Amino acid sequence: MRFINLLFLSAFLLHCSGASINNVDEVNKRLDQIEQAENAENAQQLADELWQELAVADQIPFTSDSTVIFLYKGDAESVRWNGDFNSWGGNKSIQIIGERVGESDLWTASTTFPTDARLDYKITVNETDWMLDPANPNQQWSGFGPNSELRMPEWKPEPLTYRSPDTDNGLLRESTIIESSNLGYEVSYQVYLPDGYETTEQLPVIYVTDGQEYSDDNLGAMVVVLDNLIHQKKIEPVITVFVNPLDPSDPDLNRRMDEMGNNEDYLNFFVDELIPTIENEYKASPVKSDRAILGTSLGGLNATYFAFSRPDLFGNAAIQAPAFWYREEIYDLVKEIEVDELNIYISVGTIGDNTIDARTMKTIFEEKGLDFTYLEVNEGHSWGAWRTQLDDILLQFFGD
Repeated sequence: MRFINLLFLSAFLLHCSGASINNVDEVNKRLDQIEQAENAENAQQLADELWQELAVADQIPFTSDSTVIFLYKGDAESVRWNGDFNSWGGNKSIQIIGERVGESDLWTASTTFPTDARLDYKITVNETDWMLDPANPNQQWSGFGPNSELRMPEWKPEPLTYRSPDTDNGLLRESTIIESSNLGYEVSYQVYLPDGYETTEQLPVIYVTDGQEYSDDNLGAMVVVLDNLIHQKKIEPVITVFVNPLDPSDPDLNRRMDEMGNNEDYLNFFVDELIPTIENEYKASPVKSDRAILGTSLGGLNATYFAFSRPDLFGNAAIQAPAFWYREEIYDLVKEIEVDELNIYISVGTIGDNTIDARTMKTIFEEKGLDFTYLEVNEGHSWGAWRTQLDDILLQFFGD
């Protein structure tokens, strides 16, 4: 019992002192000591000590400059790290495979990423058991639940994605269902009304596909960003329409693959049904410069299709991580359509994202002489990247 108490006291004092291991060489030196230990008992003791020091200092995974050392502790036959960086194991040319350190239960693997990278990952044990990193408190949610989050040393979080008790919040209304004659089925959407809406006149509107995820605080956190920017008077009040691709009567049925693939019926649903409904029921400006379309991945493809198919209707288009590969005819559409006064924001990650697609469209935009914002970030195909860009998008479209 005394030994256990001393162990906890040691961990407590270490935590209070803020002690940490300073560099990769020091970690590797400690790993070498475990590897060269005289016997399994000594190896395990050294591994436990290293793990405790790193865990208490929140240094798992261990990062320094462009190097990351992944660590896992436990009985296993094999350990891998899968994530944005290798298409969650789908890219066989990029495999981060753990090695057991000596005769201990410590596993480790080292690689490099840009110093400002941020990536989602999970640990895969014995090829089949996918788990969150138990020693890493940082997580980013995806549409399939939480992932562990690798934060390289120069990556910085976006404060506007976090709720502040001092912020006056707008209202996210309950879902509304509209029976679409163009689509032949029901579509649900939610409307965000900014704080002070009752005293405003006509307001700009941004239409958001995959709205159920953009509005989720764990995913897009767009309601939080809107509240913060409007409260700080950095943007004018904005009505936001979050359009949900899930079947209202069967949430397991996601229609986004059909709806967002250059679907003329989906466009006509917006043009003939949704936009008139919003402009009839809310204080929504009918001016195209006050109207925006936003989407990510297939939604980025969809935003491009909407903006260039109806440049008379949409004056702003936010295109995040666009999956142009899904309908490559979008390139020809953009080349052929003449637009003016279209405010474009396009972004993409450089690690396991639709980078080639975005760069191809960037070249087309440049050849057409369009004025646009283009952003590449050292991240993957993740809400962790998209949510931190929303303030820039909203500022570009609606900044005071």
